Amino acid sequence: MQKVIITAAICGAEVTKEHNPNVPYTVEEIVREAKSAYDAGASIIHLHVRKDDGTPTQDINRFKECIDAIKVACPDAIVQPSTGGAVGMSNEERIQPVNLSPEMATLDCGTCNFGGDEIFVNTENTIKEFGKKMIELNVKPEIEVFDKGMIDMALRLNKKGFINDNMHFNFVMGVNGGISATYRDLMFMRESIPENATFTVSGIGRSQFDMVALSILLGGHIRVGFEDNVYMKKGVLASSNGELVKKAANIVKELGREVATPKEAREILGLKANILSTQEA
Repeated sequence: MQKVIITAAICGAEVTKEHNPNVPYTVEEIVREAKSAYDAGASIIHLHVRKDDGTPTQDINRFKECIDAIKVACPDAIVQPSTGGAVGMSNEERIQPVNLSPEMATLDCGTCNFGGDEIFVNTENTIKEFGKKMIELNVKPEIEVFDKGMIDMALRLNKKGFINDNMHFNFVMGVNGGISATYRDLMFMRESIPENATFTVSGIGRSQFDMVALSILLGGHIRVGFEDNVYMKKGVLASSNGELVKKAANIVKELGREVATPKEAREILGLKANILSTQEA
Protein backbone atom coordinates (compact mmCIF):
# COMPACT_ATOMS: atom_id res chain seq x y z
CA MET A 1 0.00 0.00 0.00
CA GLN A 2 1.00 3.62 -0.47
CA LYS A 3 2.26 5.60 2.47
CA VAL A 4 -0.44 7.55 4.29
CA ILE A 5 -0.80 11.27 3.67
CA ILE A 6 -1.93 13.12 6.78
CA THR A 7 -3.83 16.36 6.27
CA ALA A 8 -4.28 18.76 9.17
CA ALA A 9 -7.39 20.96 9.00
CA ILE A 10 -6.15 23.42 11.58
CA CYS A 11 -9.01 25.85 12.13
CA GLY A 12 -11.98 25.68 9.75
CA ALA A 13 -14.56 28.46 9.57
CA GLU A 14 -17.06 27.42 12.23
CA VAL A 15 -15.14 26.16 15.26
CA THR A 16 -14.21 28.83 17.82
CA LYS A 17 -12.11 29.37 20.94
CA GLU A 18 -15.31 28.73 22.89
CA HIS A 19 -15.11 25.15 21.61
CA ASN A 20 -11.39 24.90 22.34
CA PRO A 21 -9.20 27.85 23.42
CA ASN A 22 -6.36 26.59 21.21
CA VAL A 23 -8.28 27.17 17.95
CA PRO A 24 -6.16 29.65 15.95
CA TYR A 25 -7.38 33.01 14.65
CA THR A 26 -4.36 35.29 14.20
CA VAL A 27 -1.57 34.74 11.69
CA GLU A 28 0.80 33.87 14.53
CA GLU A 29 -1.66 31.33 15.97
CA ILE A 30 -2.28 29.79 12.55
CA VAL A 31 1.46 29.37 11.99
CA ARG A 32 1.83 27.86 15.47
CA GLU A 33 -0.85 25.27 14.74
CA ALA A 34 0.44 24.53 11.24
CA LYS A 35 3.94 23.98 12.63
CA SER A 36 2.68 21.70 15.40
CA ALA A 37 0.83 19.57 12.83
CA TYR A 38 3.74 19.55 10.37
CA ASP A 39 6.22 18.52 13.06
CA ALA A 40 3.93 15.65 14.07
CA GLY A 41 3.72 14.26 10.52
CA ALA A 42 1.18 16.26 8.50
CA SER A 43 2.19 16.83 4.88
CA ILE A 44 -0.86 18.93 3.96
CA ILE A 45 -2.12 21.96 5.86
CA HIS A 46 -5.76 22.49 4.93
CA LEU A 47 -6.24 26.20 5.43
CA HIS A 48 -9.12 28.48 6.29
CA VAL A 49 -8.20 31.93 7.55
CA ARG A 50 -9.78 34.27 10.07
CA LYS A 51 -9.64 37.88 11.05
CA ASP A 52 -7.95 38.44 14.40
CA ASP A 53 -11.35 38.37 16.14
CA GLY A 54 -12.10 34.93 14.68
CA THR A 55 -14.43 36.05 11.88
CA PRO A 56 -13.93 33.79 8.84
CA THR A 57 -12.67 35.52 5.71
CA GLN A 58 -11.59 34.55 2.20
CA ASP A 59 -9.58 37.73 1.70
CA ILE A 60 -6.70 36.97 -0.68
CA ASN A 61 -4.30 39.17 1.27
CA ARG A 62 -5.01 37.35 4.52
CA PHE A 63 -4.46 34.02 2.76
CA LYS A 64 -1.18 35.22 1.28
CA GLU A 65 0.03 36.46 4.65
CA CYS A 66 -0.79 33.14 6.31
CA ILE A 67 0.59 30.96 3.49
CA ASP A 68 3.84 32.92 3.33
CA ALA A 69 4.27 32.64 7.09
CA ILE A 70 3.48 28.91 7.10
CA LYS A 71 6.02 28.34 4.33
CA VAL A 72 8.73 29.97 6.46
CA ALA A 73 7.92 27.69 9.41
CA CYS A 74 7.16 24.57 7.32
CA PRO A 75 9.16 24.99 4.08
CA ASP A 76 8.02 21.87 2.22
CA ALA A 77 4.45 21.60 3.52
CA ILE A 78 1.63 21.48 0.98
CA VAL A 79 -0.69 24.35 1.87
CA GLN A 80 -4.20 23.65 0.63
CA PRO A 81 -6.54 26.66 0.88
CA SER A 82 -10.26 26.15 1.18
CA THR A 83 -12.65 27.53 -1.41
CA GLY A 84 -15.56 26.55 0.82
CA GLY A 85 -15.10 29.58 3.02
CA ALA A 86 -18.09 29.96 5.33
CA VAL A 87 -21.82 29.53 4.81
CA GLY A 88 -23.29 32.56 3.01
CA MET A 89 -20.16 33.74 1.21
CA SER A 90 -20.36 34.57 -2.49
CA ASN A 91 -18.49 32.70 -5.21
CA GLU A 92 -16.32 35.76 -5.76
CA GLU A 93 -15.26 35.73 -2.10
CA ARG A 94 -14.68 31.99 -1.96
CA ILE A 95 -12.50 31.62 -5.06
CA GLN A 96 -9.97 34.30 -4.04
CA PRO A 97 -7.15 32.07 -2.69
CA VAL A 98 -6.99 30.06 -5.94
CA ASN A 99 -5.59 33.19 -7.59
CA LEU A 100 -2.45 32.67 -5.48
CA SER A 101 -1.83 29.49 -7.55
CA PRO A 102 -1.42 27.06 -4.64
CA GLU A 103 -0.49 23.44 -5.41
CA MET A 104 -3.94 22.30 -4.25
CA ALA A 105 -7.27 23.79 -3.24
CA THR A 106 -10.59 22.29 -2.23
CA LEU A 107 -13.48 21.88 -4.65
CA ASP A 108 -16.84 21.19 -3.01
CA CYS A 109 -19.04 19.15 -5.33
CA GLY A 110 -22.53 19.60 -3.96
CA THR A 111 -24.93 21.41 -1.66
CA CYS A 112 -25.37 20.17 1.91
CA ASN A 113 -27.47 20.99 4.96
CA PHE A 114 -25.17 22.05 7.81
CA GLY A 115 -27.78 21.98 10.57
CA GLY A 116 -30.52 24.40 11.59
CA ASP A 117 -31.06 26.91 8.80
CA GLU A 118 -27.50 26.72 7.44
CA ILE A 119 -27.15 25.46 3.87
CA PHE A 120 -23.73 25.12 2.23
CA VAL A 121 -24.58 25.95 -1.38
CA ASN A 122 -22.57 24.65 -4.34
CA THR A 123 -24.55 24.76 -7.57
CA GLU A 124 -23.41 22.89 -10.67
CA ASN A 125 -22.37 26.21 -12.21
CA THR A 126 -20.34 27.11 -9.12
CA ILE A 127 -18.49 23.80 -9.33
CA LYS A 128 -17.84 24.30 -13.05
CA GLU A 129 -16.57 27.84 -12.46
CA PHE A 130 -14.21 26.77 -9.67
CA GLY A 131 -13.04 23.67 -11.51
CA LYS A 132 -12.27 25.61 -14.68
CA LYS A 133 -10.28 28.17 -12.69
CA MET A 134 -8.21 25.44 -11.06
CA ILE A 135 -7.40 23.88 -14.42
CA GLU A 136 -6.35 27.28 -15.80
CA LEU A 137 -3.98 27.89 -12.87
CA ASN A 138 -2.69 24.29 -12.60
CA VAL A 139 -4.17 23.88 -9.12
CA LYS A 140 -5.05 20.29 -8.20
CA PRO A 141 -8.53 20.09 -6.67
CA GLU A 142 -9.22 18.04 -3.59
CA ILE A 143 -12.78 17.04 -4.38
CA GLU A 144 -14.83 17.48 -1.21
CA VAL A 145 -17.80 15.11 -1.07
CA PHE A 146 -20.31 14.94 1.77
CA ASP A 147 -22.50 12.28 0.13
CA LYS A 148 -22.54 9.79 -2.75
CA GLY A 149 -24.32 12.14 -5.17
CA MET A 150 -21.39 14.56 -4.95
CA ILE A 151 -19.08 11.84 -6.25
CA ASP A 152 -21.45 11.37 -9.19
CA MET A 153 -21.37 15.12 -9.85
CA ALA A 154 -17.56 15.13 -9.84
CA LEU A 155 -17.43 12.20 -12.26
CA ARG A 156 -19.89 13.89 -14.64
CA LEU A 157 -17.90 17.13 -14.59
CA ASN A 158 -14.68 15.20 -15.13
CA LYS A 159 -16.17 13.79 -18.35
CA LYS A 160 -17.18 17.32 -19.40
CA GLY A 161 -13.68 18.67 -18.82
CA PHE A 162 -14.23 20.77 -15.69
CA ILE A 163 -12.19 18.44 -13.43
CA ASN A 164 -8.98 16.77 -14.56
CA ASP A 165 -8.26 13.04 -14.42
CA ASN A 166 -6.31 11.40 -11.56
CA MET A 167 -8.84 12.75 -9.11
CA HIS A 168 -8.27 13.05 -5.38
CA PHE A 169 -11.35 12.90 -3.15
CA ASN A 170 -11.96 13.85 0.46
CA PHE A 171 -14.85 11.89 1.96
CA VAL A 172 -16.28 14.14 4.67
CA MET A 173 -18.27 11.80 6.90
CA GLY A 174 -20.49 12.48 9.87
CA VAL A 175 -21.65 16.01 9.01
CA ASN A 176 -25.23 16.76 10.04
CA GLY A 177 -26.95 16.55 6.65
CA GLY A 178 -24.27 14.43 4.98
CA ILE A 179 -23.40 10.75 4.83
CA SER A 180 -22.90 8.98 8.16
CA ALA A 181 -19.48 7.94 9.43
CA THR A 182 -19.84 4.15 9.28
CA TYR A 183 -17.86 1.33 7.73
CA ARG A 184 -20.78 0.52 5.41
CA ASP A 185 -20.97 4.06 4.07
CA LEU A 186 -17.21 4.45 3.75
CA MET A 187 -17.10 1.29 1.63
CA PHE A 188 -19.96 2.69 -0.48
CA MET A 189 -18.00 5.89 -1.09
CA ARG A 190 -14.72 4.07 -1.70
CA GLU A 191 -16.27 1.75 -4.27
CA SER A 192 -17.88 4.69 -6.12
CA ILE A 193 -14.66 6.41 -7.25
CA PRO A 194 -12.36 5.43 -10.13
CA GLU A 195 -9.72 2.80 -9.45
CA ASN A 196 -6.89 5.24 -10.15
CA ALA A 197 -8.30 7.93 -7.83
CA THR A 198 -6.89 8.60 -4.38
CA PHE A 199 -8.95 9.43 -1.32
CA THR A 200 -8.72 10.97 2.11
CA VAL A 201 -11.28 10.45 4.87
CA SER A 202 -12.39 13.18 7.28
CA GLY A 203 -14.43 11.94 10.23
CA ILE A 204 -16.36 14.65 12.03
CA GLY A 205 -16.46 14.91 15.82
CA ARG A 206 -16.42 11.66 17.74
CA SER A 207 -16.02 9.66 14.52
CA GLN A 208 -12.63 11.20 13.65
CA PHE A 209 -10.33 8.43 14.82
CA ASP A 210 -12.70 5.59 13.84
CA MET A 211 -12.56 6.94 10.29
CA VAL A 212 -8.78 7.37 10.54
CA ALA A 213 -8.37 3.69 11.32
CA LEU A 214 -10.80 2.52 8.64
CA SER A 215 -9.24 4.65 5.92
CA ILE A 216 -5.78 3.36 6.79
CA LEU A 217 -6.99 -0.24 6.54
CA LEU A 218 -8.69 0.47 3.18
CA GLY A 219 -5.57 2.00 1.64
CA GLY A 220 -6.68 5.62 1.96
CA HIS A 221 -5.31 8.80 3.47
CA ILE A 222 -6.50 10.70 6.54
CA ARG A 223 -7.44 14.14 7.83
CA VAL A 224 -7.57 15.32 11.41
CA GLY A 225 -7.60 18.73 13.06
CA PHE A 226 -9.63 21.33 14.91
CA GLU A 227 -11.89 22.01 11.94
CA ASP A 228 -13.39 18.55 12.35
CA ASN A 229 -12.84 17.67 16.00
CA VAL A 230 -11.37 19.42 19.05
CA TYR A 231 -11.07 16.40 21.38
CA MET A 232 -8.39 13.77 21.95
CA LYS A 233 -11.02 11.55 23.51
CA LYS A 234 -14.37 12.07 25.18
CA GLY A 235 -14.15 15.06 27.50
CA VAL A 236 -10.44 15.74 26.85
CA LEU A 237 -9.67 18.76 24.67
CA ALA A 238 -6.67 18.56 22.35
CA SER A 239 -3.89 20.98 23.25
CA SER A 240 -2.93 21.48 19.60
CA ASN A 241 -3.46 20.20 16.09
CA GLY A 242 -0.10 18.55 16.50
CA GLU A 243 -1.46 16.37 19.29
CA LEU A 244 -4.26 15.17 17.01
CA VAL A 245 -1.79 14.50 14.16
CA LYS A 246 0.54 12.60 16.50
CA LYS A 247 -2.32 10.33 17.59
CA ALA A 248 -3.26 9.71 13.94
CA ALA A 249 0.38 9.00 12.99
CA ASN A 250 0.62 6.45 15.81
CA ILE A 251 -2.50 4.70 14.48
CA VAL A 252 -0.91 4.59 11.00
CA LYS A 253 2.15 2.83 12.44
CA GLU A 254 0.17 0.47 14.64
CA LEU A 255 -1.83 -0.65 11.59
CA GLY A 256 1.30 -1.44 9.59
CA ARG A 257 1.55 1.52 7.22
CA GLU A 258 3.94 4.46 7.07
CA VAL A 259 3.37 8.20 7.15
CA ALA A 260 4.20 10.01 3.90
CA THR A 261 6.63 12.91 3.86
CA PRO A 262 5.61 16.04 1.93
CA LYS A 263 7.84 14.89 -0.96
CA GLU A 264 6.16 11.48 -1.00
CA ALA A 265 2.72 13.10 -0.74
CA ARG A 266 3.46 15.18 -3.83
CA GLU A 267 4.45 12.04 -5.73
CA ILE A 268 1.30 10.19 -4.65
CA LEU A 269 -0.93 13.12 -5.64
CA GLY A 270 0.89 13.93 -8.87
CA LEU A 271 2.03 17.37 -7.73
CA LYS A 272 5.68 16.96 -8.75
CA ALA A 273 5.32 18.69 -12.15
CA ASN A 274 3.55 21.61 -10.53
CA ILE A 275 6.44 22.07 -8.07
CA LEU A 276 9.01 22.00 -10.86
CA SER A 277 7.15 24.61 -12.89
CA THR A 278 6.89 26.83 -9.81
CA GLN A 279 10.64 26.56 -9.14
CA GLU A 280 11.49 27.27 -12.76
CA ALA A 281 9.29 30.35 -12.71
